[in-house]
Amino acid sequence: SDIRSFTSISEKMSPKETFNFINQYLGVISPIIREYNGFIDKYIGDAIMAIFPSKPEDSIKAAIEMQKNLIDYNIILKKEQKPPIHIGVGIHSGLLMLGPVGESKRMEGTVISDTVNLSSRLEGLTKYFNANIIVSEDVISKTGENAIKYNTRFLGKVKVKGKSIPVGIHQIIDGNENTVIEKLLKTKKLFEQGINHYFNKEYLTAIDRFEKVLKINPDDCAAIHY
Repeated sequence: SDIRSFTSISEKMSPKETFNFINQYLGVISPIIREYNGFIDKYIGDAIMAIFPSKPEDSIKAAIEMQKNLIDYNIILKKEQKPPIHIGVGIHSGLLMLGPVGESKRMEGTVISDTVNLSSRLEGLTKYFNANIIVSEDVISKTGENAIKYNTRFLGKVKVKGKSIPVGIHQIIDGNENTVIEKLLKTKKLFEQGINHYFNKEYLTAIDRFEKVLKINPDDCAAIHY
């Protein structure tokens, strides 16, 4: 996970204020990861890298709860005349290795694998599609029948940097403001029809569907993209 536009937020603060701001935010978010059987591998500035060893669904639950808590936390920040926080979360599932890296005088624990790289790329795509949570097809398939408990929409297949095969990605709709959820669910069928036509190279029909989506939800960045 990563705070969006954090550079523009922090440039208005002193270093001490930035530290306090990040630590206050992490104090709100970090316990949620533990609550859903995850553990934090490391903090990378304002970013969090967390691992959920039991099952991929734990990560989905945690990501949704993180977004919900941010809605309430932003109300507090507004009262304190501080900028609101918006985060993007990317989730992928697969094998990895956790261990020490470094040399005798300076070592730290880290996780290394293609799984980690892809989850980071998916987090980057949350900015592109303006989607709070993006998960890989692999996460959805490993969640199995429980996946129907969550409101999702298929965003298509993307070729991320460092990967030769396109990856199917899904947006988790839950965790947004209620008005946003309502618009995304209202246009879900039209949007996914547009995606199917797009990948079947039926572009005129795809454009028609995406234009209908944008009449209902003009802020849908994914529809604008396609």
